[in-house]
Amino acid sequence: MDYKRMIIEVEAPEQIGYEKVKYNLTESSISDTVFGDIKLDINSLKLCYGDHLGKAELRSLIVTEFKNINAENVLITAGAASALFIVATTLLEKEDHLIVIRPNYASNIETPRAIGCEISYCDLSFESRFEINVEDIRSQIKSNTKLISLTHPHNPTGMIISQDTLLQIAELAAEHNCFLLVDETYRELHLGEMYPIGASLHPSIITVSSVSKAYGLPGIRIGWLITQNTMLFEKFLAAKEQIFLCNSVIDEEIAFQYLSKKETYLPFIKNHISANHKTLLEWIKTETRMEMILPEGGVVCFPRIKNDENMDMKKFYTTLNSKYETFVGPGYWFEMPAHYMRIGFGWPSNKELSEGLKNISLCLDDCC
Repeated sequence: MDYKRMIIEVEAPEQIGYEKVKYNLTESSISDTVFGDIKLDINSLKLCYGDHLGKAELRSLIVTEFKNINAENVLITAGAASALFIVATTLLEKEDHLIVIRPNYASNIETPRAIGCEISYCDLSFESRFEINVEDIRSQIKSNTKLISLTHPHNPTGMIISQDTLLQIAELAAEHNCFLLVDETYRELHLGEMYPIGASLHPSIITVSSVSKAYGLPGIRIGWLITQNTMLFEKFLAAKEQIFLCNSVIDEEIAFQYLSKKETYLPFIKNHISANHKTLLEWIKTETRMEMILPEGGVVCFPRIKNDENMDMKKFYTTLNSKYETFVGPGYWFEMPAHYMRIGFGWPSNKELSEGLKNISLCLDDCC
């Protein structure tokens, strides 16, 4: 496989140094969680090889409220990133074909590229409100299509897919003997009414998620993939065993204890997101040099600068970073024009978000 570093990771705050980023609007999650009520006694925890599928109680907890799936359909992974890697490398070879929604989280594109398979893009547009067109997907399916890949709520736009649309795409996948990967890492942060985990709705759907985005626990590296297909699950398990065998039992225990109390934590998280979402809306109403499709889920949005034809975007981002100590995710992180930017509104405090948005406006004053 021909691996290449992803620009989104090269320029990530943890790589350039958090101390250099005063107003961090790049993050695609809530802020890293600090909590004091997890009772973890490492001295009483056997540091053994864990269950290769993952801690049984954790797997049960993840799917306890859903029909059609149970703990045996859940594979615990080292974050969602490894789950995505397992799915791509299990289902795709060089002679295979993938359909992927774009823009998208980079791994959903770069791993298939490293494999060398054929890729068709279903490009979302601002003008169509970043909505997925089922007929566009249908038109790109080939005899060797093995996987359709999307994120929901969508990264980087924050758009959602209706349950009806999701099921239409799942039926399309089933009709053509392929699978639908749904990266659901923002599911718990849906701003409207949530529907069940995708894998519980249709046997052709593979769900991937983690505790990193919605719960702010990226440091414990716990994610999962879910499928009703037992033969496929066995292949995913084989891949996991050959890559990292099992997860850290410490990480799994932390995730289990946290998710056991998630209803205690989620109201605070959602109140924070709601307040920041309101601040974002107030800013975009007054910042007439930019336009945005308002996000409906997750903690990211994807606005763009209007009338950018004569604007030096390299200068804009350099000025924003160096003069205003404010960082966003440039459009090129997602193979989009540079006048688009991903703004993460879940990570910063409300004050930091307000200042960061104000700095974007000041930088536009400097560069327009």
